[in-house]
Amino acid sequence: MAHCFVEEAEKILDKEFPVLNKGFIRLVDYMGSDERIVQAARVSYGKGTKSVREDKGLITYLLRNDHTSPFEQVVFTFHCKMPLFVARQWIRHRTARLNEISGRYSVMADDFYIPELSDISFQSSDNKQGRSEEEVPEELKEKVIELLKADQNRVYDNYKTLLEDNVARELARINLPLSLYTEWYWQIDLHNLFHFLRLRLDSHAQKEIRVYAEAMYEAASKVCPMAFEAFEQYIKGSVRFSKDELSALKQMLNGEEHELKGRDKTLFESKINEGHQR
Repeated sequence: MAHCFVEEAEKILDKEFPVLNKGFIRLVDYMGSDERIVQAARVSYGKGTKSVREDKGLITYLLRNDHTSPFEQVVFTFHCKMPLFVARQWIRHRTARLNEISGRYSVMADDFYIPELSDISFQSSDNKQGRSEEEVPEELKEKVIELLKADQNRVYDNYKTLLEDNVARELARINLPLSLYTEWYWQIDLHNLFHFLRLRLDSHAQKEIRVYAEAMYEAASKVCPMAFEAFEQYIKGSVRFSKDELSALKQMLNGEEHELKGRDKTLFESKINEGHQR
């Protein structure tokens, strides 16, 4: 199997995709491409004699039918810089390999995340982990920003004071806030990247991690455009129904009232609405 060289991917290799106010995503390396996926699926050598159309059809078939192992043959390595609270959500995806900067060995930089005024929101009344769409007064937004900056400056000044007093770095760092930026190298195969993107590109994901997923999508899609086209069609742009929901859908298609009640009804109807919007 020859090394896969993708011209469009080479153009963005090591290019910074800015995210939030001080963060970024860089694709620093990749192994494989659409070609590697079809090679692995056919267990063949070299490029073979199949056409681009046949390759695209095979990739679509594999993803549509959950034949995921050929997608694991494609691997990405990203260099990422993000706030700690984003990293702690991100780390829940345990199918990747990573190395993160250590506050025990390094002096942490004076880099903190400050949200845009437009991103300051009230707590949602019906979503325990989400934001309300209710408009926040400008004076309150400005107050939030001022408080965040003041706390960040105070804590970082104390951190520097402890370091100057030769307090161990592993102790000096312990009060640094979740808004502090961290960095890591993050390596993941395409199958598991699709799982990450399916969850983190969703409109219900927190915005601050969603924008990182969008940047990773933009970079990784240069490596495997056919696979990402299939991902758009069968994963990102799709809606999944349970057995009971399929029965309810069949009732609706027959012009009948479906029998779902309560939370099941609400969830089912939200999926129907989501499908209409797409």
